[in-house]
Amino acid sequence: MAAWGPARTQYPQVDSSYNAKSQAHTMSLPTVTMRRCTKGRDMDRSERFHKIDQLLTARRIVPLSTLLKELEVSPATFKRDLQYMRDRLHAPIVFDRDANGYRFDTDPAAGAHYALPGLWFNDSELHALLAMQQLLDGIEPGLLGQHIKPLQAKLQGILCSLNDSPEEIARRVRIIALGRRKIELRGFQTIATATVRRKRLRIVHWNRASNTQTERIVSPQQIVYYRDNWYLDCWCHLRKDIRSFGIDAIESAELLAEPAKELAIKALRDLLSSGYGIFSGRTVQWAKLRIGPTRARWVSRTVWHSDQRASFDEGGHYLLEIPYTDDRELIQDILALMPDVEVLAPKALRVRIRAVLQDGLTKTVP
Repeated sequence: MAAWGPARTQYPQVDSSYNAKSQAHTMSLPTVTMRRCTKGRDMDRSERFHKIDQLLTARRIVPLSTLLKELEVSPATFKRDLQYMRDRLHAPIVFDRDANGYRFDTDPAAGAHYALPGLWFNDSELHALLAMQQLLDGIEPGLLGQHIKPLQAKLQGILCSLNDSPEEIARRVRIIALGRRKIELRGFQTIATATVRRKRLRIVHWNRASNTQTERIVSPQQIVYYRDNWYLDCWCHLRKDIRSFGIDAIESAELLAEPAKELAIKALRDLLSSGYGIFSGRTVQWAKLRIGPTRARWVSRTVWHSDQRASFDEGGHYLLEIPYTDDRELIQDILALMPDVEVLAPKALRVRIRAVLQDGLTKTVP
C-alpha cells in the first residue's frame, strides 16, 4: 500500500506494542540480491528492443521460441517489433534458415546506422538504485567498509547504462526520508542476529504513550521497514500473542540461548495484513469515508489497502471503504485529509475522530 503522512504515531493512549502489519517492505536477512527483472509485469516496447538486442548479442543464434518466451509476447507482436527495429532503428537482424534462428548480420556495413533509443528505469527501479546509493553513502566506517566501494561502483555502472549522466540523475532526482528515528547500532545487530539465527530475545521496551518500560521475552519472526522506520514482529511470551515493537523504542536487547518459537511466515503475514496500517488486532472493521471533489482524484490514486473498495458518486465524491483492526494509524491519515473527508461509518470511529479534533481545539484555541 502507498503510505503517506508521518510514520506510526502513538495516540490515542493505547499500548504501542500492539500487533504489526506486514504491509511494509520486509527485510529478508541475511542476504539481499538486486537484479533487473521484468518478470511479473509487462515490458514496454523500448524494453523489448533492448531485450532483443541483448539476446542477439549474447547468443550467436536465438530461436523464435526463445525470443517469444523471454519477451512474453505473441508472434504478431514480435513481428511488429522486429519490423520496427529493422525499418526505423536500422537493426541488422536476419533469420538464419540453416540454424533456424535470428542473429545479427555479420556484415559490418549492415549495422553502421543501428542505434537503440535510450532506456530509462521504471519508478521502482530508479527509487531502489538511488535509495541504495544514498544508503551506502551514509554508512559509517565499520565491518562492511571493504565491501562498500565495490557495491557503489556496481550501482554507478548500472546508472551509467542510461544515456543520461548518473551525476545529473543524482542531482535532479531526490529521495527524502522524513520521520526516520535513530536506532542504536548495537541493539539493531542483536535483534537482526536473533531473527536470522532463530533465537529468543530479552528486551526492555519503552512505551511512548505511557512513558513506561517493560521487560519481555520475545521470539523474533521478521524485521519490517515501514514508513522510514524499523519494526520487529515477534511472539511475545508475556502476552502470549503476536506483537510489533518499534526498534528505536527497544532500550536494550539480549540474545538468549533458547530457540525462538516458530510461526508460519505466510500465516503471520496473512494475519498482520488483514487491516490498515502497521497496527493490527483480531477483529476486522470497515471504515467508510467520503472524500470531497477537491481532493477526490488525488486520494483515488493512493492504495490504502489491498482489499479496499472504492467508487465515485455522481457529485464527484470519492467513496472509500478500508478494513482496519486498530484505528490509530487510520485516524492519523484521516486527519491529514481534513477538512475534505467525512467519516460515514462506523460510529465508534466517528466518535474517536471527533474526540481527537476537540482535544486539539482545546489545546490550541485560547
